[in-house]
Amino acid sequence: MAHELLKKLGVADDPRLSGPGLGGSVDTVNPASGETIATVGLDGAEDYERVVERSLETFRRWRVTPAPARGEIVRQIGLALRERKDELGALVSLEMGKIHAEGVGEVVEAIDIADFAVGLSRQLYGLTIASERPEHRMMEQWHPLGPVGCVTAFNFPVAVWAWNAMVAAVCGDPVIWKPSLVTPLTTLATHKIAADVMEDAGFPHVFQVVMGSDEEIGERLIADRRVPLISATGSCRMGRRVASVVAGRLGRCLLELGGNNACIVTPDADMALAARGIVFGAIGTCGQRCTSTRRLIAHSSIVDDLTERLIQAYRSATIGDPLDSGTLVGPLISEASVEAFLSALERAREQGGEVLIGGERLDRAGHFVTPAIVQAPRGEFPIAREETFGPILYVFDYDELDEAIAMNNGVDQGLSSAIFTGSVRAAERFLSPAGSDCGIANVNLGTSGAEIGGAFGGEKDTGGGRESGSDSWKAYMRRQTNTINYGTDLPLAQGIVFG
Repeated sequence: MAHELLKKLGVADDPRLSGPGLGGSVDTVNPASGETIATVGLDGAEDYERVVERSLETFRRWRVTPAPARGEIVRQIGLALRERKDELGALVSLEMGKIHAEGVGEVVEAIDIADFAVGLSRQLYGLTIASERPEHRMMEQWHPLGPVGCVTAFNFPVAVWAWNAMVAAVCGDPVIWKPSLVTPLTTLATHKIAADVMEDAGFPHVFQVVMGSDEEIGERLIADRRVPLISATGSCRMGRRVASVVAGRLGRCLLELGGNNACIVTPDADMALAARGIVFGAIGTCGQRCTSTRRLIAHSSIVDDLTERLIQAYRSATIGDPLDSGTLVGPLISEASVEAFLSALERAREQGGEVLIGGERLDRAGHFVTPAIVQAPRGEFPIAREETFGPILYVFDYDELDEAIAMNNGVDQGLSSAIFTGSVRAAERFLSPAGSDCGIANVNLGTSGAEIGGAFGGEKDTGGGRESGSDSWKAYMRRQTNTINYGTDLPLAQGIVFG
């Protein structure tokens, strides 16, 4: 099946699949079977240097191409992605393990951000500012920044690149993509779709891939002064390393790191609605989204009823091959992820938590586990402060809303949060400056499933970056303030008289 998909996507004969590269090679594994799909050659230092030089040369032409013309090419990329949506979505499922509906949905997300970027290409607005000096005009304008380094994680091997690449492209920036080595085939296929369109348009190196290890490629990329912006998605540990190196050269970072996301449920909430939102947030993508629901904070009067609803839903969730239409939960990405899942549950038990359902490795090929619900004890429960990238939901209860909000905020990460409530006051309190401290705060829907129109990202250890919609395009451009004197005098600002 893998070969057929790669053939349809035009990458079956990619040179990287013919043997090791300068940086060696990596096996990509189907997490649903544990079988090796392919061996992919990796880049080395010479390859990296060649990619950067091509990006710099392309930038000189791309930055002076009118933004609407850049948008037209991005529009064609969106059309090309539409034509390959099903095949590319299936490859995501095969290589990453998310169910087919989610794999296709990820490609749709890339299509949506391409559409968004097309409109954005005609709306890269600056400001006109009133000058204090007569016969002077002030304005702000935005210019392309330069090559953008885009470091992506395994769990969204198409969408996160697209969030960055489509917006950066209309802003006038080439993109150097360092993908996860867990999903290299999806990277090759996604890149080919976009690169073919760019090549036909006469800009073959606006998008480039440099695929290699962190030591060989990643460290070079983040330390390279020729790459003014590094957009990195991944763990908090990785983000700290990226931030420190990039700051050392006074470059820019756009970080989207870990999440430890909570749902608050008030007594007057629609329990059926809450249960559906929590289940999808907790077990969708087998708990491997940065926005996955990790913690449930339910009012003490309804926590038992809600927990029982969730247990019943978990019992009916089908676990299996992500390409089967009836599957709701696919595998974890690797054996290491299974071990981390089991270890977290063991620590939860040691700290007084009670596993109410799930928490087992399934006796079959692949990396399958049963999603777990854990009743948290009163008092300290350190494991719930950590992000375990798997389907574990910790259940807490509360008595007062301010207590629930404090629990929501009481972790190092600050990505996504949600409240299910029938109270306008509770909703507004949650969204107020004294409410959720996360970059995303939802009312009557779960923590997972963001739309591309809103800027995506979070605070605290999540890194503070924003990708995708809203005005996040400004991260990919440099601001310039201009003052024009159209008179014959030279008055100075602040009324200064000189000479």
